[in-house]
Amino acid sequence: MEGWQRAFVLHSRPWSETSLLLDIFSEESGRIRLIAKGARAKRSSLKGALQPFTPLLVRWGGRGEVKTLRSAEAVSLALPLSGIALYSGLYVNELLSRVLEQEIRFSELFFDYLHCLQGLAESVGSPEPALRRFELALLGHLGYGVDFLHCAGTGEEVSDTMTYRYREEKGFIASLVVDNNSFTGHQLRALFHREFPDADTLRAAKRFTRMALKPYLGGKPLKSRELFRQFVPKAKPGATS
Repeated sequence: MEGWQRAFVLHSRPWSETSLLLDIFSEESGRIRLIAKGARAKRSSLKGALQPFTPLLVRWGGRGEVKTLRSAEAVSLALPLSGIALYSGLYVNELLSRVLEQEIRFSELFFDYLHCLQGLAESVGSPEPALRRFELALLGHLGYGVDFLHCAGTGEEVSDTMTYRYREEKGFIASLVVDNNSFTGHQLRALFHREFPDADTLRAAKRFTRMALKPYLGGKPLKSRELFRQFVPKAKPGATS
């Protein structure tokens, strides 16, 4: 690989005595796994830069699934995430590490990710809207196409007061059944526009994205959710990722 790319560290762990194994998300090459040789050494210039949420310019080389980091520079300070916003950022990072195949370009998703982090850093209230918008964007980039505005049975535009039940690979079909798979037309419009003006539409968005992401995540639980529950036991209802 030649030239620099904009990137973020999604996850890192020790590798040998002085190195790190990194999962990074880059603008042009998507998710890449790198060995950062000597990054854990006391005098390493990389030590402070290779942190999550720090905008980077990186270069790497080598063949195979695991490349070698050649150089990395922090473009700016890390985005200031703390408290619930920090756990939300860790959730987004883990989500990308779990669902993205290696070395597949997702340039538009890279900017959706950046906007999500900025939204979390600037959030003075709940991180939920930023998380739901990102999850919906991610599903779109993964090819998960769904028509929120039309009934899959009749083709007619959804009515705000009607209830629609989601059927995988088909879409939303008008139904009298109200359960975890059902949504009102009002909620479906909110999902389409990625705007959640109230608690009801936010809860609906969370139900839908968890349902839609489940096939990509499999049965293995997300560590970031477990961490959130362990360290933030008194978080307000609905504040989890």
